[in-house]
Amino acid sequence: MLPRLITCTLPVFLLVVACGRLSDGTDSVTEVNIDLDDIRKRGFINALVDNNSYSYFIYRGRAMGFEYELLRLFANYLQVDLRIKIESGIEQAINRLKSGDGDILAFPLAITNERTGRIAFTKPLFETYQVLVQRKPENWRTLTADEINRQVVRKPAGLINREVFVRPNSSFEQRLRNLSAETGGDILIRTDSANKSTEDFIKAVAVGEIDYTVADQFIAQVSKSYYPNLDIETVLSLPQQIAWSVRNTSPQLLLAFNEWLTQIKKEPTFMVIYNRYFKNPRTSLIRMQSDYSSLGGNKISPYDELIKQGAEKLGWDWRLLAAVIYQESKFDPEGESWAGAKGLMQLMPETAKRFGVSNPNDPNQSIRAGVNYLKHLDQYWLKEVTDEQERIRFVLASYNAGLSHIIDARKLTIKYGGNPNVWSEVESFLLKKSNPAYYKDPVVMAGYCKCEEPVNYVKEIFERFEEYQLHITS
Repeated sequence: MLPRLITCTLPVFLLVVACGRLSDGTDSVTEVNIDLDDIRKRGFINALVDNNSYSYFIYRGRAMGFEYELLRLFANYLQVDLRIKIESGIEQAINRLKSGDGDILAFPLAITNERTGRIAFTKPLFETYQVLVQRKPENWRTLTADEINRQVVRKPAGLINREVFVRPNSSFEQRLRNLSAETGGDILIRTDSANKSTEDFIKAVAVGEIDYTVADQFIAQVSKSYYPNLDIETVLSLPQQIAWSVRNTSPQLLLAFNEWLTQIKKEPTFMVIYNRYFKNPRTSLIRMQSDYSSLGGNKISPYDELIKQGAEKLGWDWRLLAAVIYQESKFDPEGESWAGAKGLMQLMPETAKRFGVSNPNDPNQSIRAGVNYLKHLDQYWLKEVTDEQERIRFVLASYNAGLSHIIDARKLTIKYGGNPNVWSEVESFLLKKSNPAYYKDPVVMAGYCKCEEPVNYVKEIFERFEEYQLHITS
């Protein structure tokens, strides 16, 4: 079972007002009581994730990230859908976790005494240490390592009376306070907006807006591939354990995650994912610099302009049509399926011919014909399904499996007392079309269908659309 990824809000009765922390350091948020049984009963888990170059982003139309990939695997382990919610501020994320707006806080947080008790940490994912992020001298390319060392800060005492910018309420802030006390001098700790990420501060150092920040070594190493003028060699802490967290009221969820993590860390999968984001600086740089990455641009594919034109004709959000094309061909205009469908929109030869395609590998022709076919299907279903969002699901299923199987499923829905205009009810009968008791029913005209494909097709397109909505502006 693939976990589903969508965004939503919980019912109002679960959303408790979150106001931060009280002056005595305690939380002002009432912690809701939602645990694994509740999550499984409702069928999805809410995950709070930061939007950055290693946790969660879109690259060439595909959602990626260390946290994202692990969350999908964990949701699959629980056999529930995955719902991603983006949050940057640490305190805001903790508040949302406690109030029930999230079930798991997938931030790479250092396990600290201050946080322990406020939230329940999982078993550590890995260890790291904090480093000082500073610029190398202007002429660093012509200097020896010793000459660079003499011009940068190499000991914590070198930070006395210097401004160091970090995220508020972070383990970096606490470490600097400890260092300030240990060195006997004042390190000028500056905490900026809670919405600024560690990567924002690192970039500010690289471009000369500030002189110093602190980061976990694994994040600093990734950023150094983007900004070669950075120095990250000065270590400021002992090794620290990095973990995710859940509410204190979710012991079942914590136990399940720890059991899953123990299992997956025995397999190659965990290190493959870790190395993909933290040990391949060249690919990190390529992703960051790509126009087709949500990290550095606002494009999904090289065909965005054609997609926008087609979406306007359909009356759709262009990101939805982009999600369809990714599902069909992953934006490969030369793609061909085992059944002979070709081009960006994977049109079968007879369909392509019907809608005027002479060259199925031509992106313009493929998108134009695919849009016209979708428009044709929309006009058919408009007579039956008036709700636009429901109708789009019928259109997409018909595009994938053909009209006849969807019409059959709708007839079965009517026969068994369901609502034929609600996709979630119709899809359940579509799945039954591999059962002789249903595909031999007199109301069925198209016969047998192993219809998991169109059901998953619709679900996955909407998952991807909602991912695009999180990252790509309309």
